[in-house]
Amino acid sequence: MAEELTPDNPESEEKPIKQRKNGLYPGVSDELAANMKSGWADTELRDLEPIAQAAHTAARRAALSARFPGERLVIPAGNLKTRSNDTEYSFRASTEYAYLTGNQTEDGVLVMEPRGEGEDAGHDATLYLLPRSDRENGEFWLSGQGELWVGRRHSLSEAATLYGIPTGDVRKLAGKLAEATGPVRVVRGHDAGIEKALTDKVTAERDEELRVHLSEARLVKDAFEIAELEKACASTARGFEDVVKVLDKAQATSERYIEGTFFLRARVEGNDIGYGSICAAGPHACTLHWVRNDGPVRAGDLLLLDAGVETTELYTADVTRTMPISGTFTDIQRKIYDAVYEAQEAGIAAVKPGAAFRDFHDAAQRVLAEKLVEWGLLEGPVERVLELGLQRRWTLHGTGHMLGMDVHDCAAARAEEYVGGTLEPGMCLTVEPGLYFQADDLTVPEEYRGIGVRIEDDILVTDDGNRNLSDGLPRRSDEVEAWMARLKG
Repeated sequence: MAEELTPDNPESEEKPIKQRKNGLYPGVSDELAANMKSGWADTELRDLEPIAQAAHTAARRAALSARFPGERLVIPAGNLKTRSNDTEYSFRASTEYAYLTGNQTEDGVLVMEPRGEGEDAGHDATLYLLPRSDRENGEFWLSGQGELWVGRRHSLSEAATLYGIPTGDVRKLAGKLAEATGPVRVVRGHDAGIEKALTDKVTAERDEELRVHLSEARLVKDAFEIAELEKACASTARGFEDVVKVLDKAQATSERYIEGTFFLRARVEGNDIGYGSICAAGPHACTLHWVRNDGPVRAGDLLLLDAGVETTELYTADVTRTMPISGTFTDIQRKIYDAVYEAQEAGIAAVKPGAAFRDFHDAAQRVLAEKLVEWGLLEGPVERVLELGLQRRWTLHGTGHMLGMDVHDCAAARAEEYVGGTLEPGMCLTVEPGLYFQADDLTVPEEYRGIGVRIEDDILVTDDGNRNLSDGLPRRSDEVEAWMARLKG
């Protein structure tokens, strides 16, 4: 990896023959600095069209404007974060910013300026971005974030066309905000410089109201978002198929072969994985968020794969399948798997408009409690088990959550609007019951120990019920075996 030529690092990998002190960049000769300023073609893009979701982001901003009339609203994308020394993590724009703009570049800030104080006055939106790096002062080749090092970025006029929002130079924004008057709110936690400029103008309580509102606004997905979730689920299904085809190679290496295989599909067809892939073989399946993925993959064990592709527009799937590494369930594995499948079927059936959000969780938990009583692991009756929550020793987690741009979407929504709310058409959620018998659990027969099973699908609430967006993957145990046999064959 090359090092950039900067004032702090005046020597490149190939030392110049002649170096002269330059007033702007020490170690760069005047002749080279002058040479690098000229001889560059005009590369402005003039035939751009607005992005596909521009009309949707405009509608989202209009709804936000109506909710906070007369107030300045500031929504940052966030900044690059250092991974180590002079390398950064891959950038992922804040969900609130991407949801309202469609833009994904670092340092961007959406500012909505009120036109007046009346409820119908509305806002003027401006998208503040870094302009193209300057060739006159050498930024484009001497700065570590210059275009020659990290690639071309859109000019401000190009961005205005793409996103349907007037643009401004973000480097001047902090000063403007520091001088601004009137009520203002900012989405915190993404851009320390912007927050510092607003220190004396905002309150934590008012800013939290903005964050909560933007979280609740995403509870019901629009047509563009639903299409993106469908795309994410389709890519995820292909990623699971990729994994099944290489299980022999995973057995020769480790869970990381599975992780890498799925990641390849995510990067080829989307932006990234939507969350850390859980590639849990054998007893690791009993660890809910097993993302170390460094354990062995053995025939005779189960593989619990919980993974999702994030699309280029940042919508993620969240799917889990538990499959026999050898291709065939043992009797005890099938018994536990089928119980979880039955619970998931009950949970999915409870997803419909007008139902309470908790209904699908309660339906799935009831089935699992019944099975645990039937198997003699818990003393009934089932109502007593559910009242005391005794099944939770082995069911462990909730049965699902909202899904969208974040894998656990709408997380800042108020309880009465989310877990205590009612399902509506356009909501998308996961249904993912599981049973987990820890390897050291002496309260269950030995044959149960080390077996973990979860089945998870992404369910869209429709006008008349629901639709399984991830039904491209089999769920019933015999269908899973047939699917694996076909892919391995």
